[in-house]
Amino acid sequence: MQEEIYKVQLENIFEGPMDLLVHLIKKNELDIYDIPVAMVTEQYLQYLEWMKIMNIDYAGDFIVMASTLAHIKSRMLLPASADEEDEDDPRQEIIKPLLEYLQMKSAAEQLSERHLLGQETFLRGRDRQEFLAVQGEEYIKVGLFELIDAFQKILEKIPGADRMEFTADKISVKDRINQITDRLEAKDSVTFVELFSENPDKSEVIVTFLAILEMVKLALVRIVQHAQTGVLRLFYL
Repeated sequence: MQEEIYKVQLENIFEGPMDLLVHLIKKNELDIYDIPVAMVTEQYLQYLEWMKIMNIDYAGDFIVMASTLAHIKSRMLLPASADEEDEDDPRQEIIKPLLEYLQMKSAAEQLSERHLLGQETFLRGRDRQEFLAVQGEEYIKVGLFELIDAFQKILEKIPGADRMEFTADKISVKDRINQITDRLEAKDSVTFVELFSENPDKSEVIVTFLAILEMVKLALVRIVQHAQTGVLRLFYL
């Protein structure tokens, strides 16, 4: 009997709608003060569709942001009347909270870098920075949307990938987690492409994606990206 279709709930473990906007701005090298709303809205909705395909249950905040972007887009398409010429740019509705979010995120990152009282008193496992120290190479943290980008590239290479239907009749997510865990226990870390067979099918790609998300959720792995080559690597925690 087939297992019930597996879904991953974000539950505040991965990024939210603001992080998706930041990702799109960085990915497209956009000016935050001059955001092309139509393009960003289209790409934002594409990511939501990919998250749906990958069986990710995202919060209602993502839908609210999509509605906000669509509303701003519609306002910008309307011709401005003489009375509205002096009004604020409709994009300010998203630019202002986006700037505030970036400031808060920057402050949080700076605080996280400070030494915590007693953090060295009880040691557990490997040093938290050890996964970054691989032969002196520079790595950056990978988020949900960078991971989606990586899976998109693999799925686009599969013939007939324009229609993706999730099936769980080949291997379960639980079994895939066990396979990845066994490989990481043997090598400590693996590159993203090493997780797949030579010619993966859609089912293998999607199950692997769900397995990785669940492993991150359970704090079993850490995913980073090589700063120069862009290669993704999974480290066993």
